[in-house]
Amino acid sequence: METKTIMAAQAEWRKHYARLRACLAEPGWISEGSAQDRGPGAGGPCYQWTRKVKGKTVSVALSQEQYEWLATAITNWRTVQATLKAMQQLSRAVLFTTVPGAPRRKRLGKKVLGIT
Repeated sequence: METKTIMAAQAEWRKHYARLRACLAEPGWISEGSAQDRGPGAGGPCYQWTRKVKGKTVSVALSQEQYEWLATAITNWRTVQATLKAMQQLSRAVLFTTVPGAPRRKRLGKKVLGIT
C-alpha cells in the first residue's frame, strides 16, 4: 500500500474502532440465555428463561415483567457480543495490514485471519 493510502486507511480504522468502542458504553443491563413467551395453554409457565450452565440447559419460570426485562437484557448481550466480534476483526485487519509479518510464499486469506 502507498503511504498516503495507509495513513487514510488508518484514520478510517481509528474512527470505526472509536464508534465500536462507544457502542460498548450504551447497552444497559445484559444477560446470557434465551427468553421465550410460550403462550397460553403451554402446560406450564407462560414465560421462560433458558441458559447453559456447565454444559447443561437450565430453565427458569418468569413473570411477564421478568420476561420483558430479560428479553431486553439478552438483546443487549447479543449486541455487545457482535460489537466485540467486529472489534476483533478490525483489530486483526489493522494488524495484518500495517505491522510487518513473517515472510510467506502466499498471502493469508481473510478466512484464515478471521476478518470476514
